[in-house]
Amino acid sequence: MSQKVLLNAKEVNIILHRLACQLIEKHNDFSNTVLIGLQPRGIFLANRIAKILREDYSINNVKLGYLDITFYRDDFRRSDKPLEANTTKIDFLVEDKNIVFIDDVLYTGRSIRAALTAVQSFGRPNEIELLTLIDRRFSRHLPIQPNYRGRQVDVINSEKVKVNWKEHDKEDAVYLIDK
Repeated sequence: MSQKVLLNAKEVNIILHRLACQLIEKHNDFSNTVLIGLQPRGIFLANRIAKILREDYSINNVKLGYLDITFYRDDFRRSDKPLEANTTKIDFLVEDKNIVFIDDVLYTGRSIRAALTAVQSFGRPNEIELLTLIDRRFSRHLPIQPNYRGRQVDVINSEKVKVNWKEHDKEDAVYLIDK
């Protein structure tokens, strides 16, 4: 098993600031926009983006939530091991809001499809967008594309993209791992 560095810590930081600026260009003061990180790994990216918006760009009313999609996935019954759900934390209204889903890697699109179904339990949003750090082009099973992407990579199906976050993995880095 070999691994190649796709992004180092400095490159991740630059991309996060660019993504935050793109969000500001579209959503201005975030008065009608909420950020929702998809559990489990999208929450690290969502937390980081929200922190940059608050601390570096003085946008104080950023609403951030977490959405668990475990039982909304179309493949959740295909595993032999018991599923462990994550926490959903959405303590604000999504009705008529602009939602930005945040996930670390966009692969087949099935997680996003599940998130679209899951968020309907909280109301009917005005608009839903997608922000992802890594867009695995050529791997899509569903016609889903990100509105905001950090880096687009061409990866064959035998390879895996692993995103490490210093809060969880002791470093900021993105690796391409050959299984």
